Amino acid sequence: MKKAAIIILSLSALLLGYNVRGEEKKAEPQPQTTCPVMKGQPIEKDLFIDVKGKRVYVCCKGCIAQVRGNPDKYIKRLEDQGVVFKKNPCFQKRDPEMI
Repeated sequence: MKKAAIIILSLSALLLGYNVRGEEKKAEPQPQTTCPVMKGQPIEKDLFIDVKGKRVYVCCKGCIAQVRGNPDKYIKRLEDQGVVFKKNPCFQKRDPEMI
């Protein structure tokens, strides 16, 4: 009886997005398709900003200024969604001020 209860609880936890240890499941890696500023809005492939070595796509020019003003917030938002960033080809680690 105990074994059945443990199995049911484990399966329930997995279905709710948690593994047996209680850690939240991470989103599967995926390309960016929505704007991190205007959540849910589709991105425009020709509108982006390169920040901290990552290319962040947005839906409009106004969102570029928002990402520039607080890049960590929007990078984290996308990382939490499992977004795999395109690398900025011009980014060099030796220049930490490059944004």
